[in-house]
Amino acid sequence: MPVDLPSCPSCNSEQIVKNGHIHNGKQNYKCRDCGRQYVENPQNKMIDQPTKNLIDKLLLEKIPLAGIARVTEVSEPWLQSYVNAKYESVSQQVKVKNKRKGKLTIQCDEMWSFVGNKANKQWIWLALAAKTKEIVGVHIGDRRRHGARKLWQSLPSVYRQCAVCYSDFWEAYEQVIPSKRHQAVGKERKTNYIERFNCTMRQRVSRLVRKTLSFSKKIENQIGAIWYFVHHYNTSLHL
Repeated sequence: MPVDLPSCPSCNSEQIVKNGHIHNGKQNYKCRDCGRQYVENPQNKMIDQPTKNLIDKLLLEKIPLAGIARVTEVSEPWLQSYVNAKYESVSQQVKVKNKRKGKLTIQCDEMWSFVGNKANKQWIWLALAAKTKEIVGVHIGDRRRHGARKLWQSLPSVYRQCAVCYSDFWEAYEQVIPSKRHQAVGKERKTNYIERFNCTMRQRVSRLVRKTLSFSKKIENQIGAIWYFVHHYNTSLHL
């Protein structure tokens, strides 16, 4: 007596053959029409593209991964793997519109977070163009001269050549930025845009909230999350 095989979940074809077993011993099937391989009543949920698109948006809000997993009804291990791959693929170079040489102004500041534990502080160095509000420089690392140098090197060349940089009085800026391009200022309007952006990022990236259980366990994910938000922020500006 012939045995009824489950129809193909992709094309509903009944031209199905048995195709060995998967790792847990369940029978694997293959569709002769479209080539789809599948098991009956799979334990692993297939994550569709709309769910992935929603996850991409939720990663830009102050929601920990456990919360995103609950909202989207995916497993935490799958979500962590998805996020790891996404952050690994994020470009670590600023993407801004080309600027002509001329009078340019940037504001620089640094903010702290930690990775793994509170003893492992990581500093986020940022540079913001005062006119366009674009983030034009990023570096994540220590707060010494090396960090300031990496921030300066991350700027597009037109800003290194033409821009006046306003910062606080942290000595690392003075040690790295050419004197004719740097001006240290107090808590005044010359750095208000970058300070406002720091607040925005702390409120939008859950890993940066001071009192949180969402901090990064891996420095790679910390860096990826920051760059992911910076790219989103720059592309959302109406220039």
